[in-house]
Amino acid sequence: MEVKRDILWRVSLSYIAVAVLCVVILVRAFYIQQVEGKYWRNMNDSLHEKLEPIEAERGTIYSADGEMLSTSIPQFDVYVDFGADGVRENDGKRFFNSLDSLSYQLSKLFKDRNADEYKRILRDGYNRADRYFPLLKKVNFEDYQRLKLFPLVKLGKNKSGFIADVKSVRLNPYQLLAYRTIGLDRENSQKVGLEETYDSLLTGRRGKRLVRYIAGGISIPVDEDYQIEPENGKDIVTNIDTHIQDITETALMNEMISNEAEHGCAIVLEVKTGKIKAIANLGLRNNGSYWEDLNYAVQPTEPGSTFKLVTMLSLLEDKKISLTDMVNLEGGRWTVNGQTVIDAEEHDKSDNTVTAKRAFEVSSNVGMAKLAYGGYAATPSQFVNHIRKLGFDSATGVDLAGEGRPKVYRPGKPGWSANTVPWMAFGYNITVSPLHTAMMYNAIANNGKMMRPYLMATVKKDDIVIRETQPVAVSEKICSDQTLQQLKECLRGVCADSGSTAFKLFKGTPYKVAGKTGTALVADGKRTYADEVFQSSFAGYFPANDPQYTCVVVIVNHPHAVKHVGAAVAGPVFKDIADKLYALYVKQPAPVQYASVTTTKDSMNYLYAGAKYEVKKIMNALNVPYGDAGGNAEWATVSKEANRPVIQAESVHDKQMPQLAGMSLKDAIYICENMGLKVDIKGRGKVVSQSVNVGETINKGTQVQITLN
Repeated sequence: MEVKRDILWRVSLSYIAVAVLCVVILVRAFYIQQVEGKYWRNMNDSLHEKLEPIEAERGTIYSADGEMLSTSIPQFDVYVDFGADGVRENDGKRFFNSLDSLSYQLSKLFKDRNADEYKRILRDGYNRADRYFPLLKKVNFEDYQRLKLFPLVKLGKNKSGFIADVKSVRLNPYQLLAYRTIGLDRENSQKVGLEETYDSLLTGRRGKRLVRYIAGGISIPVDEDYQIEPENGKDIVTNIDTHIQDITETALMNEMISNEAEHGCAIVLEVKTGKIKAIANLGLRNNGSYWEDLNYAVQPTEPGSTFKLVTMLSLLEDKKISLTDMVNLEGGRWTVNGQTVIDAEEHDKSDNTVTAKRAFEVSSNVGMAKLAYGGYAATPSQFVNHIRKLGFDSATGVDLAGEGRPKVYRPGKPGWSANTVPWMAFGYNITVSPLHTAMMYNAIANNGKMMRPYLMATVKKDDIVIRETQPVAVSEKICSDQTLQQLKECLRGVCADSGSTAFKLFKGTPYKVAGKTGTALVADGKRTYADEVFQSSFAGYFPANDPQYTCVVVIVNHPHAVKHVGAAVAGPVFKDIADKLYALYVKQPAPVQYASVTTTKDSMNYLYAGAKYEVKKIMNALNVPYGDAGGNAEWATVSKEANRPVIQAESVHDKQMPQLAGMSLKDAIYICENMGLKVDIKGRGKVVSQSVNVGETINKGTQVQITLN
C-alpha cells in the first residue's frame, strides 16, 4: 500500500511539473510573440541581406524644336526609422531638441497638417520605435531638396532616421499635345506609342545594390562598395514640331467641338523627307470633352473619295482614259450588277456628261465607278496590282506601335464580288489608314517619290547623337512623269476650278493648294451604313507650285450630322493648318536692309558671358569686330565699350561667387556645380540675375537661385 501511494505521488508530481513547464513555455511564447515580437522580427529582417536591382532612369523624348514631350522626374516617399541609433541615443535628446522646429517646417512646406499634428505623429512614432514609419508620400524633387535642409533631417539618415525611397514618375509636360503618339509609360499599364516602339532604348540597363531588410520587409542600402550603377536610358529626338503640333491639334479640336464629332485625326508630313511634323488624334469622352485616346491616324477605315486619286493614277498609267475623255454622271445615280452607286457630294447635275478630270473635281462616285468598271471589269487584277504596288495592302512601316493592317480584296478570294471594282474606285470595299493616304498624296507632291513616314530623328546618349534616322524612299517613282503631271492638274483643279468641291474653301488664299475632299459612310461593325455616320476627309499639299507640307484630315461625325461633307468639315481644318504654316514657315519675308556696322553705332547696352573660346568663335563666325582684353582666362564676358564689343576676363574662384549674368544656363550650372553650389532655377533662356552677389564668400553646399530671362 505504501509502495502504491509512493508511486502515485511521484506520478502526480511529475504530471504537475510537466504542466507547469507547459504553462511557462506558453507564457514565454506569448510574451515573445506579442510583447517582444516587433523586436525579434526587426532583428530577423536586419540579418537578411541580398542583392536587389536598381532601376535605370528612363530616357527623355524630345520634339524637333528641343521641347520635352515625355520625361522622368524623381518622386520621393519619405520614411522615418525611429529605431536608428542616432535618433535614440541619449534618450532621444537630438530628436526632441529638433521636434518643435522640424514640425513647424514640415507644416509650412507641405501644408497638409499643422505643426501640432506633425509633432504628435513624430512623437508617437518615436514612442513606438517604428522602424519604417511612412511620413510623406509622393514628394517632388524641389520639396525634397528643401526637406533635406530641415532641422534633424540635415544631419543625415544615420542621425535623423529619415529615409527616402526614390521612384521615377513619367511626365508628359504638354499633356494633350501628341499624347497618344508619344505614348504612355505607367505602372501596371501597357505601353503605347513611341514609349512602346523605343522601349528598349528608353529603358536603359538595371544596376544592383546590396540591401538589408528592416521592419516590414523594407530594404535599405548596406554598402556602396557592393553596388553596380545602372545605365540610364537613351534619349529620343522626334520629328514632331511642338508649334506645328499645337496648330494641328487646335484646328482639329475647334472643328470637332463645333460639329460635335466622334473622333478624328490630322497628320502633317514634310514633303521631301516624309518626316511626321504633327499627328493629332482626338476622341470624344463620356463627359463630352476630347482627348488623345487612340491612334486613329494608323487605324484602317474605308477612305472614301480621297482614294479616287489612286483610281485616277491606275486609269491614266494604264492608258485606259485621258483627262478629256467624257463620262455620263447619270444624274448622280447609277445601277450596276443590281446595286446603285450614289454621289455623296452635291454638284451641278444640269450637265451630266463631263470630262474625267471634271468628274474627279466634283468628286462624282458615279463618274469614277463607271470609268474604273469600264477599264477593269475584264481585268480586275490589273487595278488591284496598282493598289498593291502603292503599298496599300501592307502597313506603312511607320515607327509607331499599334498600326493596323489595311485590307485589299483580290479577285477570286473571299470578299471579292462583281461590284468590288466600281465600289473600290471611290474608296469603299477597301480599308486603309489616314497615314497611308498621307503617303500617297505626299508622293504626288514629291514628284512621284514615295517616302516612308517616320517619327524618330535621332537617338542621344549624354547629349551625343549615337544614331540618326535617314529618310527612306519606299518607291523612287510611283508612276510616269506624264501621269504625275495629270494627277497634279486634277488635284489643283479640285481647289481652284469653279464649281469643284474645294473651290469656295480656298478662294482668295495667297498660296495654291492641291488636294481632294472625301465623304464616306461608316460601317465599322458597330454601325451600318443605315446609321448615316459620315467620315469627312481632306488630303492635299501646299503650296501647290512648290510643295512643302502634306496634310490629311479625317473626322468621323455623329450620326445624321447635318454638316458632314469633306469640304465643310475636314477642309476647314486643313485650311486653318495650311494658313498658319504658310505664314510661319513657308512665306518668305521681304528682304531686311541691315545698316552697316561701320557707319551705325549700337546705342543699347548688353552683356554676354561664357567660355572664352566659344565667345571668340561666335564673334569670328559673325565677322563682328571686337576687342580682346581677356588674356588667357577660361571664362569671359562681352560688353560694350567705346561702341564696340570687348571681351573681358571673368575670374572664377572656389571661395567667391562669380558673375553669372549673361551666361547660358548650361555654363552657369557647370560653374556652380564645380564649385559645390546647390542651384535653384527659375525661368528659361539666359541668366539675368543671381541670389548670391558677385564676389560674396561662398562655401560648398551654398544655395544659389538663378533667374533666367
